[in-house]
Amino acid sequence: MAKVIAISISETKGVPKENIPEGNFIEDYGLEGDAHAGKWHRQVSLLGVESINKMKKMGIKGLCSGKFAENLTTEGIDLYELPVGTKLQIGDTLHEVTQIGKECHDGCAIFQQIGQCIMPKEGIFTKVLKGGKIKVDDEIKVVN
Repeated sequence: MAKVIAISISETKGVPKENIPEGNFIEDYGLEGDAHAGKWHRQVSLLGVESINKMKKMGIKGLCSGKFAENLTTEGIDLYELPVGTKLQIGDTLHEVTQIGKECHDGCAIFQQIGQCIMPKEGIFTKVLKGGKIKVDDEIKVVN
C-alpha cells in the first residue's frame, strides 16, 4: 500500500520544511501556509522515502522528511514513473501530476550542503483538483 509518511511545510522557499501531522490542501492552490503554494502547476511537491534512502546510502547524514523541501514524503509508490496527468487520491484530496522532476537550483539547502539533490530527478509535482485534509499514514491511490 502506498501511503504518506510525512507532511512538511515552510513559509520560505529554498529551506528544509518542518513536519506537521496533518495539512489542509486547498483546491487549485496547494498546502495552506506553504511558500510553494499558489495558482500554478507546482502546487504540491512529493518525494518517496525510497529516493531519500538513496541519498542516505551515499553516506549523507541527517536526511529526513522535509529536507528536500517536499510537501509529502511517500512510501510504496515510484512517483517519478507516474505519467503527467495521473490522478492521485490522497486522504480527502484529489491531485493531478503536473511535472516529473525539475531543474535543480543551487540555492536549496541540500545542494549547498552536498552539491547534489535527488528531488530534481525523482520528485514530482501536483495540482490540487479537490481540497481537503491529508494526514500522516493516509493511503495514496492512483485514480483511473
